[in-house]
Amino acid sequence: MLLGLTPGRQLRSLRHCLLQCRNITSRTSARSAALDSVLSAFRSVCGEDGVSLGDTVREQHGKDESVHRCCPPDVVVFPRCVEEVSALAKVCHNHHLPIIPFGTGTGLEGGVSAVKGGVCFSLRNMDQILDLHQEDFDVTVEPGVTRKALNAYLRDTGLWFPVDPGADASLCGMAATSASGTNAVRYGTMRENVINLEVVLADGTIIHTTGKGRRPRKTSAGYNLTNLFVGSEGTLGIITKTTLRLYGIPEAMVSAVCSFPSVQAAVDSTVQILQAGVPIARIEFLDDVMIDACNRFSSLSYPVTPTLFLEFHGSERSLEEQVNTAEDITHNNGGSDFQWARDAETRSRLWKARHDAWYAALALRPGCKAYSTDVCVPLSRLPQIIVETKEDLIENRLTGPIAGHVGDGNFHCLMVVDPKDPEELHSVHLFTERLARRALAMDGTCTGEHGVGLGKRALLCEEVGPMAIQVMQGLKDALDPNNLMNPGKILQPREA
Repeated sequence: MLLGLTPGRQLRSLRHCLLQCRNITSRTSARSAALDSVLSAFRSVCGEDGVSLGDTVREQHGKDESVHRCCPPDVVVFPRCVEEVSALAKVCHNHHLPIIPFGTGTGLEGGVSAVKGGVCFSLRNMDQILDLHQEDFDVTVEPGVTRKALNAYLRDTGLWFPVDPGADASLCGMAATSASGTNAVRYGTMRENVINLEVVLADGTIIHTTGKGRRPRKTSAGYNLTNLFVGSEGTLGIITKTTLRLYGIPEAMVSAVCSFPSVQAAVDSTVQILQAGVPIARIEFLDDVMIDACNRFSSLSYPVTPTLFLEFHGSERSLEEQVNTAEDITHNNGGSDFQWARDAETRSRLWKARHDAWYAALALRPGCKAYSTDVCVPLSRLPQIIVETKEDLIENRLTGPIAGHVGDGNFHCLMVVDPKDPEELHSVHLFTERLARRALAMDGTCTGEHGVGLGKRALLCEEVGPMAIQVMQGLKDALDPNNLMNPGKILQPREA
């Protein structure tokens, strides 16, 4: 009985409740029917095994290596070819379902989080290496091909793909985030090494950014669509093929480690080596905290001071000249404890500290998680920003050893944080914002290679200004007017 109401009002109220229940049931039934229709369409495209609603699978595809919380998609699909990607995208477009591309999940800025739900396109089944042209130094790959898989395939050809972000990331995912890494000072980033892209747009349209099958080493024909999609983080389309530049494997390689009395001395050596025209392949910086962590983790005995790891590629004769020049420069800047390595095994052992930096940082605080910051400044500002950043870490009692691609001004603080401590998480968040704004104040960027993703959208606005953001939003609206492609990434949600 509906207490406090007259019999007439009780009847009207009951009718209202029944009507509401009927409407809710009707809406739920309509939603259920629409969902069944969509899933049926997905299965007709990529088969029963190509569609997953399982919680575990969805959670695996809702998180990358970042500290951003898991936001699983509503469904995961596993297309096997570009035609299936296109057909699935058309279904999503017709039903206004968000689309989130997924490669290997090694991103560091929450780029795969399904913040609005939707459909994750897991591209791992598209793993073919296509159209290798040895004489032209290029190859075309599908999105399921990783960096290591490509180089293993190329091993007997005398060619290799040098862009190395550290993780065994998918090559199309590396293009989507404009990744780079330790070799960028010599070979460039993904932006300089992508020749052509095949992209599926939000409505299922397939385009080729420099024309289907074309692979010129350079072009000045029309707008540079290739570089529009490189670094777009899945917000403009799904990259389903990329044509990449390849390089000849160097005749010889030499590596070295050198310790310095200060950050300034290490950076001065780097600048002078580059000014001398030495075509150095890798020049990496580790601060004293990072070196100490690496010594403990890998049972090494490097001096606990700012340290450079260097690598040279070339012919035997050219390497001798490069090495002599670099050694003279480093000695003039107070460098000491020089260690050289020529054979592959010794070089690998020499580089062990740099390769294990992530795990060495984690070992500083067992049970904690790591988050890598990512800023880039002009080389001349690198000593100042590193010194100020170290002071910030000490003042706020944060654990964040520093490693960086010093040859291009890009460095990372490997923040080790207790994920169960909300105060510490908040402190790390505030630190990363201070670091990014410090880089912007020094004419740098808030992200050198990890991308914007979820965490740096406001910083992007500060970096490029409102008019550039407006242009970016216009491009987004033109290619994806319904905001279906990886919504919530790069650009901030517009006010209603």
